[in-house]
Amino acid sequence: MILSQRPEEADSLRANNLGLLRLLFAALVVVAHSPELIDGNRSREVLTRLFGTLSFGEVAVDGFFLISGYLITRSYLGAASPGEYLVRRILRIYPGFLVASLVCIAVVAPLAGGVLTPSAWLKSLGRMALLAPPEVPGAFAGLPYPLLNGSMWTISYEFGCYLLVVVLGVAGALKRPRVYLALLAGLGLLYALRGYVPVLGLSDSAGFRLASLIRFAAVFCCGGAFYLLRHRIAYSARGAALAALLLVPLLFSPTVAEPALVLLGGYLVFWFAFAVPPGAVSLATNRLDPSYGLYLYAWPIQNLLVLHTPGLSPWSVTLVTLGLAGLLGIASWLVVEAPVLRRGLRPARPSVSPAP
Repeated sequence: MILSQRPEEADSLRANNLGLLRLLFAALVVVAHSPELIDGNRSREVLTRLFGTLSFGEVAVDGFFLISGYLITRSYLGAASPGEYLVRRILRIYPGFLVASLVCIAVVAPLAGGVLTPSAWLKSLGRMALLAPPEVPGAFAGLPYPLLNGSMWTISYEFGCYLLVVVLGVAGALKRPRVYLALLAGLGLLYALRGYVPVLGLSDSAGFRLASLIRFAAVFCCGGAFYLLRHRIAYSARGAALAALLLVPLLFSPTVAEPALVLLGGYLVFWFAFAVPPGAVSLATNRLDPSYGLYLYAWPIQNLLVLHTPGLSPWSVTLVTLGLAGLLGIASWLVVEAPVLRRGLRPARPSVSPAP
């Protein structure tokens, strides 16, 4: 059994647990959303009840952005040009998103009481181009969260991080780790100060978008730092145990819970990805990756269950959603995502599933 391994040794052969981790994070988002969509609050969300700080959804999204930061940084440095890199990223993120948005508008919205008008279609098409969640008036009206797809809001931030990598790459920061770490420290400081330095002139929604951009960029770039420093990081069972022991008490602190999760949890994520021998499920999910589709389709399925079958427990909603959204995730990979990628520039399996 491999207890300590440099990431490039496993990563180069795709003999890693990244696919399994992405699938786990997508499932955790479902686990977190089920009680919240029923109750309208987090009073029954498991991790929030335990630590009083982060939910499983926030942990999962940070995990997605960490892995994405690692792999997208590698993708940029391995691309022949920034143009090739951008084509790959567009082909990876847009097709699945566009199809899921159309399904939400044409299938889910009518089932949820939405009113499809020509203007609603036009508005939704414009939102799709910007990777914004689809909206149909009246959909899920009366529910705690009357959103057609409340999970899709993170996708535009993911793509924004892809563009940030281009900026950093053109500026030469990706080949100068010290400069990169200094920029990362600046992002971390901005995120830490977000609650103490209000931005004058911004509305609440604009302020939320700015804070989210800073948060996701910091987490994404932290994943990039794990890649850039991969030759200096050894992942071991002892290091993972120490990281876990340090992380658990810090998760009780609202101030340091997320930074601790990103740094110490980041070590745990990449330790599991590269130092733990992959099993059959990991190897399968590295070839057939349903995580993006699972993430995209879970919310509308959950909200439809809440709307049409009141009284279901959160765990019942979770299990049914994982089954149905998992099948749609597999279909999305086989019918939409993989075929588009095979027809793209220099056909090859993508290095990462996007994540909210």
